[in-house]
Amino acid sequence: MASGYALVVRFTLRDTSAARQFDDLVAQTIEGIRTEAGTLVYTVHTPVDEPLVRVFYELYADREAFQAHEDQAHTQHFLEAREAHLSSVEVTFLNELDGLSKRPETEQS
Repeated sequence: MASGYALVVRFTLRDTSAARQFDDLVAQTIEGIRTEAGTLVYTVHTPVDEPLVRVFYELYADREAFQAHEDQAHTQHFLEAREAHLSSVEVTFLNELDGLSKRPETEQS
């Protein structure tokens, strides 16, 4: 199984109003992302004690799947609209060194 293509994005939001609007934008965008075949994981977290920070973890089947995600209309809309809510953004692309990936058990015949 290929290790995929992963990144972590840390968004710092301007204020609580911007955070609410950003969360609404994320919810709308995720609806489109659910249809992307090559997007394996796309999850959003709020770090403990950092209410104005959102951390995204994204895992794609490969670099091409990531590029297909970036080219989607819902992603392009998100990339443009998010700017109104942010004070900073940090993107970290990840290389897998070692790990464990569990797959759901399949029915046995």
